Amino acid sequence: MSDTHDDFPHSEELAADIAEAGANAEAGLDDGLGPIDALIAERDQWKDRALRAVAEAENTKKRAETQSNDARAYAIQRFARDLLGVADNLERALAAAPRDADAGEAGLVTGLELTQKSLLSAFEANNLKRVAPEPGEAFDPHLHQAMMEQPSDTVQGGQVIQTLQAGYALFGRTVRPAMVVVAAKGSGAAAGNAAYVAAGATGGNFDGKA
Repeated sequence: MSDTHDDFPHSEELAADIAEAGANAEAGLDDGLGPIDALIAERDQWKDRALRAVAEAENTKKRAETQSNDARAYAIQRFARDLLGVADNLERALAAAPRDADAGEAGLVTGLELTQKSLLSAFEANNLKRVAPEPGEAFDPHLHQAMMEQPSDTVQGGQVIQTLQAGYALFGRTVRPAMVVVAAKGSGAAAGNAAYVAAGATGGNFDGKA
């Protein structure tokens, strides 16, 4: 009996041809997809660059707005502080005005009210906002200054009982904090004591013995 090599003299050549054909097929496949892969990669690269450019433009816009607001606030901050005295005097005059005034006095009170309204409108138009927390609002050390603390049956600890003098904020920055009376710890419902602790922990303008 002859061995296998003699029976199939071309088997090795056939196997080599098959292997070569497979390699050629893979090479052809790679050659066909290569340009597509390159285009996809380039597309992704440009997309990433575009997204980065948009994000950078947005950041630049925000920085420009912040710098513009800061410059504007700095320019009018001193002027705004000077006007706060005018607003305070108007508020005191209105607080002292008689409620049962006669016709002449009533006209004067109305004039003061209109002047105050006009002044506050001008403040608002220039982003100078009045800060006068109502009773029950949480004490905010960034906007309020506690002049005293006292027990309260209706207001929880750490909340404002009364505003003694209104404060003002310019572009979100405190020009003058509102002077307030704050409910002492243990006032009202016990649930409010957490607000008191949180307010104290922030290290704000708090002077319980003032």
